[in-house]
Amino acid sequence: MYRFLLSRQWVLVTLLALALIPTMIELGFWQLHRHEHKVAQNSLIADNLKAEPVPVTDLTSPGHTVPRADYWRQVTATGSYDTAHEVVVRRRTAADGRVGYHVLTPFVLAGGGPTVMVNRGWIADNGNQTDFPKIPAPPAGKVTVTGRLMADQTTAASGIKDVKGLPPRQVMLINSAEQAKALGRTVLGGYIEQTAPESPGDSPELIPAPDDSSIGPHMAYAVQWWLFSAAVPVGWFILVRREKQDREAAAAEPAAAPEPVTAA
Repeated sequence: MYRFLLSRQWVLVTLLALALIPTMIELGFWQLHRHEHKVAQNSLIADNLKAEPVPVTDLTSPGHTVPRADYWRQVTATGSYDTAHEVVVRRRTAADGRVGYHVLTPFVLAGGGPTVMVNRGWIADNGNQTDFPKIPAPPAGKVTVTGRLMADQTTAASGIKDVKGLPPRQVMLINSAEQAKALGRTVLGGYIEQTAPESPGDSPELIPAPDDSSIGPHMAYAVQWWLFSAAVPVGWFILVRREKQDREAAAAEPAAAPEPVTAA
């Protein structure tokens, strides 16, 4: 009755169905893990943004790798900006999608302390990427900066290629070790994404806080993959049953009567 399942065509269909089921289940769990990661990250962002600011030296030191648990922690630093060694980070977007630069300024901690790199915010592209753009000056003298502690950027984490041979004072990634080499001085690991004081005239534009409300569509995608995996055996069963019915109907049809032979 079901011997047709041993045909080459049906063996291939069955093998395909058997391969699709675990693949779709695995894809569902992959989306579930992405959902869980997003939820955990949102919780971390929310908690760290609400935490009371602490001195930046409490959370990082020269050569320190900022752990994920400290991302977006509110920190303070008191000292002065070193605009003579300011650099810009290329191909960075504003909140509305405009392409420009991030302004990265060394900040020398008061009392003869080390330097920490401060991302002062976004400025527009001046149209000529070989010239150093005009950047509004920060407050002179001693000042206290507040911001979010961020880890050094890497190509693996950001997807941004670290292009070499750029014009002077331009970089692709924010990396404290590279800045320490360029400055010839001690630099704290990671950097500060400035949130206060605000820039005069709103330039550079301060970087907005990360979104901690959206969880994305990953859970919906997970459910879809699992529904697809459940639909595969159902679809296979429907096809098998239809094939069986078609074969039975064909077998039940009476053989056509032979044409009568007429004498010449």
